[in-house]
Parts: sequence; structure tokens; C-alpha cells
Amino acid sequence: MVNWVAQKMKVSLSDDRKAEYFFSRNDFSVNVNELIGKEIRLFWNGNIWCQDCGKKTNKSFGEGLCYKCFLTSAQASECIIRPELCRAHLGEGRDLDFEMKNHNQPHIVYLAATNSVKVGVTRASNIITRWLDQGAAKALVLAEVPYRQLAGEIEVALKDYFTDKTNWQKMLTNAAGDDTDLVEEKWRIAEEMPGDLQQFWSENDDVYELNYPVLNYPQKVSSMNFDKTNEISGELSGIRGQYLYLNGNQVLNIRRHTGYELELSW
Repeated sequence: MVNWVAQKMKVSLSDDRKAEYFFSRNDFSVNVNELIGKEIRLFWNGNIWCQDCGKKTNKSFGEGLCYKCFLTSAQASECIIRPELCRAHLGEGRDLDFEMKNHNQPHIVYLAATNSVKVGVTRASNIITRWLDQGAAKALVLAEVPYRQLAGEIEVALKDYFTDKTNWQKMLTNAAGDDTDLVEEKWRIAEEMPGDLQQFWSENDDVYELNYPVLNYPQKVSSMNFDKTNEISGELSGIRGQYLYLNGNQVLNIRRHTGYELELSW
């Protein structure tokens, strides 16, 4: 058994392009793929810890923040959700060091097949992790820009053609539109870009195929969370995005519980 303040599972891509997941913190790392087929138990002791100030909180906001930090932290700034509003390239933001490290950096605009074709934005250094976190079946790069705000402008320009949201229920049943030709979709809308942004369009048409350790995809999923119960257990039957599959069709979003103090056993 290990005690763990939950956070987004670390994920990497193996040589055969299968996602490998880890529960980790400074003093331990658990390969979650190796637990598939085993009974696991997660028990929440009632504690939630803010991932910014470190204080105990009665409720989690955003991704593991207390209410005060949700209002003030750079981790919850508006441009996290709406990158077109980012001002890091102007030397502005809630926390300039955070903005320089995370937002005033090269960014990618991409297409990903999750449950349908979606457009998204992420740091250039984070593309594989981002696609795996979303449970994408495949993805490719649309554009490469020097900072976040420009990526947001391109994303906004493409929202008339693609969604920027993932239907997590359909993604978890593998209704991912694998037959979609992402290269065809990319060049279909290339000329729709505003003229001042066309210079950032990428000539790289490599499509990344991504696989997940799921024994059998259910036809329908049922969500579980620790706000309804202190204990969640069952046979781990797969992992996709940041979700665990338990007992075949029950799913638990680990990222949703960032900051929750859990006991993990198997």
C-alpha cells in the first residue's frame, strides 16, 4: 500500500506507440500498466491539498487548487482555457516566471482524433503527452508558432471547422473516428487561415498513431468519483487518457482528483 496525493498520471509512449502510465511522486513510482488485470483499491481519507499554496482545502477548484489560488494562481489563468487571451509575449500575466516558462514558448496547433476530429493547442515540448492525456487515437501538427497567444488565434480561426472539446464518454468507448484522414482535413482548411497566420502552417504531415492498454472497450461507461464515495475498487481493465477502467465499464478520472490524498493498494 502507498499513500499518494493524486495528480495527473505521468505518461510516456513505448516503442510500439502504446501509452505507459505511472502513479508517481518524489519517493515512489508505480507502473499502472502492470496492474491491469489485478484488483486495485483507492481510498480517500478526506484530505485535499492545494497544488499551489500547499494548504488543506475543503473543495478542489480547477486542477487541485483552493478557491483563493483558483482566483489568483497562474495555473488557473484565463488563457489556460482561452490561449488567444495570453499576454505572456508582452511580459504580462499572473506570474511572470510561470508565463515565461510555460506560455512564452513555442506552441503547436494540432488536429487529434478523439471521439471526433478536434483542434487543440499545447507547448511544442508537450505534444505527445497532451495527445495521450486526451486519449487521442491519432494526431498531427497543423501549425508551429513562437508563443501561446498566436496558437490561440489559429485555434479560434478553426473552431468553425472543428470542435475544441472531447466527448469523454465516446472517447472511452473507442468511438474515435479512426478512419478520418487527418492529412486531408489539414489541407482542406489550410487556405481558410487568416493571411497573417498562414506563415505558421506546418509542412509536417506525419500522423502519430497512439494505442492504449485497454483489455476490452465497453459499449457504455459509468463515471465514478470520490465526492460520492471514499472508496473505489475493482479489477483494472484498462487506461486511456487520464481515466482508469474498473470492472469493465466503470471509469475514474484521476486528473479530476488532483490534490486528493489517497491510499493505493493492489
